[in-house]
Amino acid sequence: MVKTETVLLHQVRSLAFGPGVSDRVATDVVAAGARSALIVTTPPIRKAADRIAQAIQAGGAKATVWDDCAGEPSIGDFDRLMAFARAANADAVIGVGGGSSMDLAKLAAALLRGRQSIRDVQGTDKLLGRQLWLACIPTTSGTGSEVSPIAILLDEHTSLKKGVISRHLVPDAAYVDPLLTVSMPSAVTAATGLDALTHCIEAYANRFAHPVVDAYALEGIRLISRSLISAVRSGTDVAARTDMARASLYGGLCLGPVNTAAVHALAYPLGGEFHVAHGVSNALLLHHVLAFNLSAAEDRYADIAVALGAPSGANAAETARNGLEKIDSMVRDCLIPLRLSDHGVTADALDRMTDGAMTVTRLLERNVREVTWQDARAIYQAAF
Repeated sequence: MVKTETVLLHQVRSLAFGPGVSDRVATDVVAAGARSALIVTTPPIRKAADRIAQAIQAGGAKATVWDDCAGEPSIGDFDRLMAFARAANADAVIGVGGGSSMDLAKLAAALLRGRQSIRDVQGTDKLLGRQLWLACIPTTSGTGSEVSPIAILLDEHTSLKKGVISRHLVPDAAYVDPLLTVSMPSAVTAATGLDALTHCIEAYANRFAHPVVDAYALEGIRLISRSLISAVRSGTDVAARTDMARASLYGGLCLGPVNTAAVHALAYPLGGEFHVAHGVSNALLLHHVLAFNLSAAEDRYADIAVALGAPSGANAAETARNGLEKIDSMVRDCLIPLRLSDHGVTADALDRMTDGAMTVTRLLERNVREVTWQDARAIYQAAF
């Protein structure tokens, strides 16, 4: 496995973590000089967004809430958001919710005053800049989008998810408030938590892995192993919620400098065509991709197994395999069926999904083992 000597991190300017820190955004947006703040959210989070809007208005600025996105965001959702934002004359954007809300907010803040379109900036380092103040407030513990330079949208024409990667997408401020995650349903807690786990695992076992990022990745894995099932079973367990919020944050900090790999690349077609939740898509493929990768990075996967709390074996390979069993146990405890066919994926789609996954070269090139078309097809078949 190749290990890089240098690493580049683009960090959020102001990061607040802890119970109640989301209350600070109203003061900060006004202090930033904003006169009209646009809050991007989804219907389940509308009440929390309205409270933030009221606080901003009490501080003397206008606040408008947009919640017209019911699932994972698409280019069509983004186009509607941009029309709304222009009508509101927004000069600051706040994403409140899961990755969907935050990704849409990040792109709106970047493109609202610019001359580029969403299709102009898809890919890496194509975004020229961002003029609007941007804040993100996660209400799930999964994507880490509040600190990452990445936003993902579904292209409805190709049924594929496409990413925008740019340092200009890193927010000015992020507020990670574990109390906002307490009302998250158990199924969403499970899916988002497994997404965060995948971020950390794929960042640690990665061709571009780096010691600076390794620290975030391994601690994120430890926290998730310790607290995910508790958070799923008891949503009001604030200690577990705090662990998961911190783990998600660490996973997000891994995404810019190292990013993910083949699990995410193969997961994208499941969400694009079959609308399987992103975290669930990762969970369905995690064992199978890691089993394929194991021989290429046994020591790294053994470290992951130890961080998961799996028993040590006679050698690195055995320890790594124990880690796979631990992951399977966690997914089962989250009550997620483990077969693609359990989630509406059909056998005739496997070739098509393979074609789509192989286009995600920005992630496949980071995988510790080269993935050919035949390899990807075999992984889908094993997971089917």
